[in-house]
Amino acid sequence: MHDRYGPPDVLRIEDVEPPVPKDDEVLIRVHATTVSRTDCALRAGEPFFSRFITGVRRPRQRVLGSDFAGEVTEVGMGVREFTPGDRVFGIKPWKFGAHAELICMHERAALADMPVGVAFDEAAAVCDGALLALNCLRPGKLRSGQSVLVYGASGSIGTAGVQLAKALGANVTAVCNTANLEVVRSLGADAVIDYTQDDFTKNGRSYDIIFDAVGKHSFAACKSSLNPGGRYLPTDGLRNMALAVWTDRIGDRKVIFDLPPKFMKRDVVFMRDLMAAGKYRAVVDRRYPLEQVVEATKYVEMHEKLGNVVLTVTAETST
Repeated sequence: MHDRYGPPDVLRIEDVEPPVPKDDEVLIRVHATTVSRTDCALRAGEPFFSRFITGVRRPRQRVLGSDFAGEVTEVGMGVREFTPGDRVFGIKPWKFGAHAELICMHERAALADMPVGVAFDEAAAVCDGALLALNCLRPGKLRSGQSVLVYGASGSIGTAGVQLAKALGANVTAVCNTANLEVVRSLGADAVIDYTQDDFTKNGRSYDIIFDAVGKHSFAACKSSLNPGGRYLPTDGLRNMALAVWTDRIGDRKVIFDLPPKFMKRDVVFMRDLMAAGKYRAVVDRRYPLEQVVEATKYVEMHEKLGNVVLTVTAETST
């Protein structure tokens, strides 16, 4: 819980009334969830203008956490897809609430059965990064055989972007720091670039798509590294909204910035099928018990995490 904006220490554990599922909802006992960049921004109330949506003086949503994995414990009278005992994973954007023992989800929301053999902690770490990556790659009209550079390839969105681009048939170059080169290579990257040693914008190579998975680059810097007709896919940055409109009318290199992001059941099912086929795995850097959410959040805010940071809500995190 948090009742005010501030540093990670404003978070605390508190007992609350359990949620009750509506007729079209399922009640899920959460086994694992994650701490994401979005959680950190909401808790801090940054950027400030976002408070006009989340609450000006204090947060309207007191429980953070969007993606999760767990077990269905109760279903509403109108639910047909799920039954008690089903192992499920998904994401609850905008309303959040996954940093808790129980959460309610509409059966038609971004929720699906977990693949056989996948642990709760791994399934919990799938949706946030993967669905945000899909929200960028699909509007970019990635086609098989194209060359894609993923900048920030070792984060939650970046590790997802590398694997999704490969699954869609691209030739992938991953950019990250020295310590994570072998990890991103193991995810299927065809080439890796250590940004501490090589500036990809100055090495003379070019790509059909540049996917900025951490929002730390710019179209201006990347433009010369795009092939004719190439597309720059950012994950955030208000300037990119204007650039998307401008480049749609002028020039053959485009900024594609599709807002707001969409979190749909079909995409969770898509990720389930990729995992079941052995074509996707969530990267988990560290695991913390829910009671150590402050420590987990401080680690995420160091901006050094590899993939995802998981909170284990119950002791069971294996199949």
